[in-house]
Amino acid sequence: MESDALPTKKQSNVFQLKCSVQTYDWGIRGQDSLVARLFALNSGSLIDPDKPYAEFWMGTHDSGPSFLIPPAVENGGRIDSYSTSLKSWVLENPNVLGDKVVQKWGSDIPFLFKVLSVAKPLSIQAHPDKELAKELHILHPKVYRDANHKPEMALAITDFEALCGFISLEELKDVLHTVPESVEMIGTAATNRLLLLDDEDEEEDLKSALRLAFTRLMSAPTLLISKVISELTRRLHSESEVRQLTAKEVLVLNLEKQYPDDVGVIAAFFLNYVKLSPGEALYLGANEPHAYIKGECIECMATSDNVVRAGLTPKFRDVQTLCAMLTYKQGFPEILQGVPVNPYITKYVPPFDEFEVDRCALPMGTSVLFPASPGPSIFLVAGGKGMMLLNEESLKSDVISEGDVLFVPAETEINLTSEVELLIFRTGVNNKFFDTFMNGK
Repeated sequence: MESDALPTKKQSNVFQLKCSVQTYDWGIRGQDSLVARLFALNSGSLIDPDKPYAEFWMGTHDSGPSFLIPPAVENGGRIDSYSTSLKSWVLENPNVLGDKVVQKWGSDIPFLFKVLSVAKPLSIQAHPDKELAKELHILHPKVYRDANHKPEMALAITDFEALCGFISLEELKDVLHTVPESVEMIGTAATNRLLLLDDEDEEEDLKSALRLAFTRLMSAPTLLISKVISELTRRLHSESEVRQLTAKEVLVLNLEKQYPDDVGVIAAFFLNYVKLSPGEALYLGANEPHAYIKGECIECMATSDNVVRAGLTPKFRDVQTLCAMLTYKQGFPEILQGVPVNPYITKYVPPFDEFEVDRCALPMGTSVLFPASPGPSIFLVAGGKGMMLLNEESLKSDVISEGDVLFVPAETEINLTSEVELLIFRTGVNNKFFDTFMNGK
């Protein structure tokens, strides 16, 4: 049953949210940051031109909770306090999640929705699967603050760059032949083991050899790392005078400027360098190495903040855990182009139950319908202005504009009409989960 004192949006069933911001050092500073602009519009806050605005969080995670905007203050003025978190309200009103979501995940939203503004590289990291997340949370609760896994997807808003997954065996052999500093880091024996392999060998042999080499690289002594990176940068600067450096070599030199004497500079040679155009997406399963480099994106994940780091960071590094947990799969990651639902909505469906993402670009004066979903959704107005109706029979509509974040309960249909071209992102539970649930699989 719904609570009596119900914070609400202008229409029943849809609730406007005040969301959280993270000011990590790698974020884009001031007004240049989309995160900053969205947060300022969403919260009524002023933008600090000197502060890095890294992540805008929409969801129920304790590290960045969202709050329902009370009716008395939703229409203007500076808002300084909110009494009802989305998490607590959903816990008291689980019917808004839909029966199937409650049966699978309990009385909480199973996804965390974010916008990222990346000015400089994030750490080389991976996210644990559920079993490892539970172990890490018990062993190091201050570092690993929840017991959930964290599959995720990044959908590019601007040009977006990342390191993701291990390069193929053929590419790795080329690195060992052309980057002598990598051989110095991992040793002759580990190098020869990799060079003697081919794609016909057993998969476990390939993974074992890569695991040994990468573990030796990431565990190298500090003095050796510093010496080798110095040799690498001198060589590349010298060679740049007689040939054009590769994109990966240019990236490595930029990484060294931002993270001098960091083992992640060398590790970048072992990982795929991915460049996404706006509208392209990349998904990451558990135990896959990655590092976002620069750009702005929508990010969605299971509700977790577990990160195992090992390079390109001043934060705590858990090298042993990271090297032990990785899958060591090789090859270029799948890039999602999205599937058009209609002329305005493109759907991105990763292989994870917890979430999917819709991108809606609605030209001025046009309308679109978001059908009712069996699970909850969160809508972000990333640009423009328009009107929202809950259903075609509704006689009342409400203005929505850039910075608005809306929680939409299960089984709620949404009609949107743009006054100024609207850019909307919606995250909800993956519809394939509901299909599987209905089929009893």
